[in-house]
Amino acid sequence: MRSVCEPLPDCQRRTRQAGGDGARPWYLGPALRRVTANLCACAAATAVTIAIGACGGGDERRDADAPGGTYAVSIRPAFPSEQRLGKQATLVLRVRNAGEKAIPNVVVTVRGFRDRAGGSRDADLGRDLWIVDDDPGAAATAFQDVWTAGRLEAGRTTTLRWRVTPVVPGTHTVRYEVSPALAGAARAQLDGGGEPAGAVRVRVRDEPARARVDPRSGVVRRDE
Repeated sequence: MRSVCEPLPDCQRRTRQAGGDGARPWYLGPALRRVTANLCACAAATAVTIAIGACGGGDERRDADAPGGTYAVSIRPAFPSEQRLGKQATLVLRVRNAGEKAIPNVVVTVRGFRDRAGGSRDADLGRDLWIVDDDPGAAATAFQDVWTAGRLEAGRTTTLRWRVTPVVPGTHTVRYEVSPALAGAARAQLDGGGEPAGAVRVRVRDEPARARVDPRSGVVRRDE
């Protein structure tokens, strides 16, 4: 196949008019020659772009603009260590910026509401240990078990709450971890230098909470 950039042979520059007596030569006009030159330039530019894309576009990393550094935090968890089957409880995590610079984006990972025998990456999501009735919805992300609370100035505290109902009796562990960004080399550490993570061990009793119906409002109330 001949490239559009190659000149046409003289024999292909002629055409024969229908009904004419002879061949009338005609040549590419200036305007058409300019169009052909533009096509050649576009083809060359496209080839260069594809070549650069195939090579990864250089050595620049996609997370080059992601924040870095180390950020000091303190974490205060609150979750009842004794719970009753079917009675709602609230997990509260208070994260304080214990450093001198703002945290770009407080990221909190909470695992343990589900029992995953194969780990968090296993295809089997396992069974619910708690049903999550209400989570920090505005802080939800596309990642499972991960929530964000946004930028946190130095000395300030942000609070995240999960209202959950235990549905499986026994002893379970809920684990949490805090980081300063979803991507990049930034890391968090406790004010004393430890890992910004922890766990809460909970015993769920198998006798459900007693329920009664308020005769005035019709609301179901559960007693301790």
